[in-house]
Amino acid sequence: MSETAIRVEGLAKCYRIARALGKQPYRTLQEDVIALPRNLWKRALGRSDTMETFWALEDVSFEVTQGEVVGIIGRNGAGKSTLLKILSRITNPTRGRADIYGRVGALLEVGTGFHQELTGRENIFLSGAILGMRKSEIARQFDAIVDFAEVEQFIDTPAKRYSSGMYMRLAFAVAAHLEPEILLVDEVLAVGDAAFQKKCLGKMEDVAVDGRTVFFVSHNTQAVRQLCGRGILLEHGRVVADGPTDSTLTVYNQRLREMRVDAETGVNNPENRRGSGAIRFTGVSVEDLGGAERYTFAMGDTIRLRLSFTVHAPMRGAAVVVALRSGMSREIVTSVRHVVTERELAPGVSSTVVIDLPNVYIRPGEYPLYLHLGEAIQSPKNYDVLDDMTPPLVITAGGRALHDNFDQTKPLGVFSIPSRMTIGEASGQQETEAPVAPQRPHIVR
Repeated sequence: MSETAIRVEGLAKCYRIARALGKQPYRTLQEDVIALPRNLWKRALGRSDTMETFWALEDVSFEVTQGEVVGIIGRNGAGKSTLLKILSRITNPTRGRADIYGRVGALLEVGTGFHQELTGRENIFLSGAILGMRKSEIARQFDAIVDFAEVEQFIDTPAKRYSSGMYMRLAFAVAAHLEPEILLVDEVLAVGDAAFQKKCLGKMEDVAVDGRTVFFVSHNTQAVRQLCGRGILLEHGRVVADGPTDSTLTVYNQRLREMRVDAETGVNNPENRRGSGAIRFTGVSVEDLGGAERYTFAMGDTIRLRLSFTVHAPMRGAAVVVALRSGMSREIVTSVRHVVTERELAPGVSSTVVIDLPNVYIRPGEYPLYLHLGEAIQSPKNYDVLDDMTPPLVITAGGRALHDNFDQTKPLGVFSIPSRMTIGEASGQQETEAPVAPQRPHIVR
């Protein structure tokens, strides 16, 4: 029987938040001192600011055995990062307990655990010492850490001069190479290019193969599916699903489907929705040609998006962009832009547009949606951007057949397209053409 690596029982974390009678901006110490007499007078009249309680976690319980790779998923504000901070002993729980059996290496966010004034070299040895490692053990892994992080040229430069990408690469390399028995990783794939993300996933797979425990928090469901055998879904600080990764992600996507994008959903959430708000999506629906809402399509199907919006400030027309992202690298693999109207739009105007993506011929996989709403005239302003506000589109291998010259076993490329080959011979030139079925261009009407 496997030994326990992490045991969490009735874990809860509460924060007290000051809620003023009126909306107050953050103030400096000088402003607080100046406002002190007024605040004392307000308290005397019984009109002082009130304190509200916010439960980031409530009654969370689970057990993880040694060698398990667990993915923690959930929307922003669900309590994922709070859970990892408690497990890494950065903050204490309000009630409950979390027992850790083993040495913990944590990578929670850019800047955590490094001293800004120390060089990269000094931070590597400092982090190892905090983990309880001897100097000789750290020195043995030093070259591998520097090589992985690709910061050899800057290893003796103070960390405060590092870019966020350099910082993250070095921090992940330290956390993964200094032989922790439990590795806690929070959104490491949010920083860095596709090559770095691939290296991180490969290293975490190596850590798991070595029998060490990995706790992985990410919004990248494709990475969670690839890396983790078990998934835990948090919602409003509670565990709502805990089981095999595929079943947990099914519950997560179903809950995303039950949410409806409206004018207010996620407005204050910079990770998923951003923009000035001059024009806002008020409804987003993904449908088949029969009008049924769904997110799973076979290759060759037509995907229909029904998008509603409302204008809140004068606009020079309106245009919408629909893009499909890669489930792994988050790069846009295809996109279309449509001008809804070029005439001036006044506040209060509402409309609905339907965009069809016919004969989608993308490799099977998950493709998160990216939606952008702005003026018809090209403008650098983002008026409304929705990113990962809906479940990802799932393309399956059914429907149209792949071309014979498209290798399904290799995760290369996105589209299956016809091709032909010309073979040159010594006695002349012979041209052979691979048999392909007629294919209509990938267009949007």
